[in-house]
Amino acid sequence: MVEHPDKPASYWYAEDDARSTSVMEALRAYRAAEVAMRRRTQQAMDMGENELLVLRFLARARQHGESVTPAVLSRYLGITSASTTALLDRLERTGHVTRAPNPLDRRSVIIASSEKSDDEIRHTLSAMHERMMGVVRGMSAADRETVIGFLDAMRDAVDEIDA
Repeated sequence: MVEHPDKPASYWYAEDDARSTSVMEALRAYRAAEVAMRRRTQQAMDMGENELLVLRFLARARQHGESVTPAVLSRYLGITSASTTALLDRLERTGHVTRAPNPLDRRSVIIASSEKSDDEIRHTLSAMHERMMGVVRGMSAADRETVIGFLDAMRDAVDEIDA
């Protein structure tokens, strides 16, 4: 904020608030578009939101070589173990996930997305993902750093729970 001698500080704060509001409005518009995209994806794949979240979580875990148990999914989704079991039963019946014994804990299983599921997600989301990557590829390194910092700070702001 550059102050000018013939303008009061309240003028500069109001101008800064207007610019900040425009950023928040752009963020809200993006979030609304993303929610609409998720709804279309759920309809195309005939799944609920939690089912789609599980499949995306499992795909990321596979990319990072991580094993996923039902307890991990329960914590991620914020649902009970019974609800997680019912969700996994549905996904297994439709051929989207597999269960295998956990080699580290005989009382547990490892959940993985199936090849069918990975193909379906790739088919449904690949064109959108490529368009989004095109936007990011066109950014300078400095712009990417700014966006990442902004999104990290916004995530922290909404993750903080008010008393």
